Amino acid sequence: MNENQSDLEYDDINSRQSNKSGLAAIIENIFRKFQTVSFLLFIFPIILICVLCLAIALTPAMLLLQTTYAHVAEYSLFVKSFFYALSLAFGFLLFILSLLLVVPIFNLPILPFVKPTRGAWFSLESLPWYYHNALTYLVRYTILDLITPSPLSIFFFKMMGMKIGKGVVINTSNISDPCLIVIEDYVTIGGSVYMMAHYGMKGFLIIDKLLIKKGAMIGLAAKLLGGVTVGEKAVVAPNVAVLPKTIIKAGEKFGVPVAHQS
Repeated sequence: MNENQSDLEYDDINSRQSNKSGLAAIIENIFRKFQTVSFLLFIFPIILICVLCLAIALTPAMLLLQTTYAHVAEYSLFVKSFFYALSLAFGFLLFILSLLLVVPIFNLPILPFVKPTRGAWFSLESLPWYYHNALTYLVRYTILDLITPSPLSIFFFKMMGMKIGKGVVINTSNISDPCLIVIEDYVTIGGSVYMMAHYGMKGFLIIDKLLIKKGAMIGLAAKLLGGVTVGEKAVVAPNVAVLPKTIIKAGEKFGVPVAHQS
């Protein structure tokens, strides 16, 4: 089946035999034949990595709390409670900063293996992509909303492999596949925008780069998927879904009603 046919017809690629050879084929065939069990075995290391990231990031906060405990043990209950609360508050801030550093370190060995691909959800190519997003979501669903928008969130995404130019404003945490997203200079990403460099179609997992060129503006709650290119100084209207492989021309106002264009 060629690519044009597979775009028109559903293809249960996850039930087919792997087209690889050797050990790689054996692993993929096991994944596809025993999908539930394979997924549970596959996700267990991710859970361990996430627990380790959280534990390391929480260590400075625990050190601060134990140090405080040792220094105020002889004070009154009210004073001790205040200093415990104070150390917990500072500890939480330390946890945020630590997690922003720890997660990218664990992500670093994965980056070279996360590449654009089109194939089965249960494949060797999907494994590093899954791990990359699991680590991204660990920060996204814990503390990222607390520092968005700020230089700290941009720092985190850069550390996760996203290419970000100068003067960029990112007012959203709804980002997947950061290492496959390129944002050029002076781009503005509005609040609650969704950006992801992947999508599922006709039984396939497609991982493709997302490019936003210089000076573009993405409106509130817009959704950009893999394979999309937003041209220089283009505008994507709020709440618009930009479908895969869409190329928005330079200066185009995508999704803006013609009557409202100036």
